[in-house]
Amino acid sequence: MHKIHIIIADDHPVFRHGLRQVIEAEPDLHILAEAQDGAAAFDAIRQHKPDVAVLDVDMPRLDGFGVVRALREERLEARIVFLTMHKDEDLFNEAMNLDIQGYVVKDSAVTEIAGSVRAAAAGQVFISPSVSAYLLNRSRRTAALVAQNPSIAALTTTERRIMLAIAEHKTSKEIAGDLFISHRTVENHRSNICQKLNLHGAHALLRFALDNKSELS
Repeated sequence: MHKIHIIIADDHPVFRHGLRQVIEAEPDLHILAEAQDGAAAFDAIRQHKPDVAVLDVDMPRLDGFGVVRALREERLEARIVFLTMHKDEDLFNEAMNLDIQGYVVKDSAVTEIAGSVRAAAAGQVFISPSVSAYLLNRSRRTAALVAQNPSIAALTTTERRIMLAIAEHKTSKEIAGDLFISHRTVENHRSNICQKLNLHGAHALLRFALDNKSELS
């Protein structure tokens, strides 16, 4: 039997212990290590190279979002399942923007964690049913955006990510670092976006990105 290798990170020892018991009861799941904060989680992932990392969103030293960004910066591969106590749509959208595989609400983690880990390992997305409406809202916003601005449908995934970064007032250099591409490539993308959206003027792309930020996230 092929086992899925996992690292779990949560700063609450009792919850972490309970999660471990649930996971280890599954014959196809194997925990490589535990971590009690984000920095330790990052180190453990770098050392053990798990198939899936289960990360609490709220952790000291480095939160779950910070761990994922640090992994991307170092080009470390691990599929991510976030754990959270919060049923907050903005938090959910921020997590989805990081292209994670799982989003599990803690009050249902006991029954959902095994399924979420298996889905993540298979490259699928798992969302707790209690927050699934947020995913529907994202789809509706995207559909509305395309309907209002048909030309946006022509943008690539990378171009959309660049637009969102522009709305966050990131420079081309910062965007290049985030996406692991060259500064020149970012500038080429910006030019292509302006052409596709028929935007003209020094600040037209920034204004458009800011006006549509909520629909791009």
